[in-house]
Amino acid sequence: MIRVLDTTLRDGEQTPGVSLTPDEKLQIAKALDRLGVDVIEAGFPITSKGEQEGVRLVAKAGLRAEVCGLARAEKLDIDTAASCGVSSVHVFLASSDIHLEHKLHMSREEMLKKCAEAVRYAKSLGMKVEFSAEDATRTDLEFFKQVVRAVSDAGIDRFDIPDTVGTATPEKITTYVNAARSVSQVMISMHCHNDYGLAVANSIAGVLAGAGQAHLTINGIGERAGNTSLEEFVVACHNLYGLTTGINPQLLFETSRIVSRLTGVVVQPNKAIVGENAFGHESGIHTHGILSNPFTYEPFDPSDVGRTRWLQAGKHAGRHGVAAQLRGMGLRPKEEHLRLIVDKVKELGDLGHTITDGDLYQIATSIMGGGYAESRLVELEGLEVVTGIKRLPTATVKLLVRGHLHEATDVGTGPVDAALNAIEKIFSNLETIRLTDYKLEALSGSSDAVADVTVKVEDDSGNYASGRGMKKDIVVASVEAIVASINALLAKKADSTPVPAGVAQDRELQSSSGV
Repeated sequence: MIRVLDTTLRDGEQTPGVSLTPDEKLQIAKALDRLGVDVIEAGFPITSKGEQEGVRLVAKAGLRAEVCGLARAEKLDIDTAASCGVSSVHVFLASSDIHLEHKLHMSREEMLKKCAEAVRYAKSLGMKVEFSAEDATRTDLEFFKQVVRAVSDAGIDRFDIPDTVGTATPEKITTYVNAARSVSQVMISMHCHNDYGLAVANSIAGVLAGAGQAHLTINGIGERAGNTSLEEFVVACHNLYGLTTGINPQLLFETSRIVSRLTGVVVQPNKAIVGENAFGHESGIHTHGILSNPFTYEPFDPSDVGRTRWLQAGKHAGRHGVAAQLRGMGLRPKEEHLRLIVDKVKELGDLGHTITDGDLYQIATSIMGGGYAESRLVELEGLEVVTGIKRLPTATVKLLVRGHLHEATDVGTGPVDAALNAIEKIFSNLETIRLTDYKLEALSGSSDAVADVTVKVEDDSGNYASGRGMKKDIVVASVEAIVASINALLAKKADSTPVPAGVAQDRELQSSSGV
C-alpha cells in the first residue's frame, strides 16, 4: 500500500495569494483525515505565530492521521515544531551544488554534518523524522547517496526525494529512487513539482521504482505550477497500476471543493478527476455513446470519485443528448418538437452562445407549448434592493415556489450578493441549494450595457444546473439567472428516469473484467 503525505496545508498554502487562518487549516485537516491520508503536513511552524497556532490546532484535534510539521535543519525550527505537539517533523536541507553554493554558502561536507546533526536532535525529542534533500534531482548522484547514507545512519524514519523545481523525468526519478534504496533500507518518499506538467507521472514512477510514500496536494495546488495532484495520483494508482492507498475516492470531489473554497484557488474546468468538465459531454457522437454504455467515452464511473456525469446542449449536440437532458428535466417532447428544439440549440450555438440548463428548459417548454410554458416551479414575484455609501447593501426577494409565496431579506457585500443571499435564505427551509459559480459579462462597452449573467447551483446530492439572466440591471439579471437555474435543478430532481436499458449490465461486465 502506498502511503499518502498530504502537504496541502504547507506546500499548498505556499500558492501565491493563499493564506489560511488556523480555523481554516483545521477544517481542511479534518476533511483530509476523512479522506484517508496517512500524514497531514500541517504547516511550517517557524514562519509565524499564526502558523504555530494552526499547526497546534491540527495536532490537538485527535485525528487518525499522523500530523507533521516542516522544519529547516535548525534546532530552533525543530523545537518550534515540537512545541506545537506534532508527532513527526519533516526536516529539510538542500543538497544540490547550485543551492549549496548560491543559497547556503556551504560545502558538501558541511551539509552532511549539519543534516545528520539535525536528524539526531529531532529524534532525541521523541518524534518521527522524515528528511528531504532539497533539490535532490539536481544533486550529483554519488553525493546524493552520501546524503541518504548520512541521515539514515543518524536515525531517520523516511527519506524524501524532492524534485524541487520540477525538472526531473520519470526515468530520472527511477534512477534516484534506485540510488537511495541501494544505500538505505528506510522508506522512500516522493515530492514532485509540476513545472513541466510531469508531477503525477514522476510520482508514479517513484512508487513503481520502490518509493513507499508520495507527497501530494488537493487540486495540485502549490508554488509556481503546483505539486502532485492527490486526486490524479490516487485514481491513476488505483485504476491504472493496481496500487492501493488508504484514500476513499468517493470523497475526492467533496474535499476538492472544500479546499478550493477555503483557499480561493479555482479549479480549472478541464482538470482531471475534479474539474467541472471532467465528466461533461456535448458532442452528439459522445453523448449517443454515453447513453448506450458510459464506458464508450468515460474511463471509469464518475460516482467512483463522488461525481455525476452531465450533458451540455450546444452546436455539437445531437438528438440523443438533448433528449436525455430534457428527460432529466421531466420533459419528453414528441419527435417533431425535439427536432425543432435541437435546431434552435444549434442555431444559438452557431452564434457563440452557451446554452444553459435554464435556456434549454425555456426553449423546450416554449416549443412544446400546451401546459409546459407555465410549468416553471419558481417565479420571481418581487425584488427590492437598498444600498448606499454608509449602509450595508440589503435585498428583499419574493419568490413563488410551487404556488406558495416566500419572502426573505438579507444583506451582503454588495447588492448582488445581498439578493443571492436572500434567495438562498428562502431555499434553506425548502431545498438544499447552493450557488457554486457566477459569471458576469457586459454585452457592450457602454454604461448602459446589457449584463449577461450565468450561474450554477448545486444540491447536496451533487445535482446541479445552470441558468442565465440578461438585463441592463445587473442585480435583476443575477436574480433571473439563479431563478432559471433553480427551475432547471428542481425539474431534474423531480424526474426519476431510470438508467437506460443495458447500461447497468454493461457496467457490471466492465467491472468484472477489470477494464
